[in-house]
Amino acid sequence: MTAGHFIFIPAVLLFGIVIGWILGSRAAADAFAAELKRREERAARTGRDRSPTAVDPPSRRAAR
Repeated sequence: MTAGHFIFIPAVLLFGIVIGWILGSRAAADAFAAELKRREERAARTGRDRSPTAVDPPSRRAAR
């Protein structure tokens, strides 16, 4: 083994960690944004489907 291995191998590992960190943070941000969008759509859908004076049937009350 040459001295280059002691520099090259840790450098490649560090490079892989940095790339993984960047790609992972982007994926997490995208997943978070998608979840927020889903929640907003669900809230808009349930708010539109129900009037404030409507009474829930027993089947919907049990599902909550």
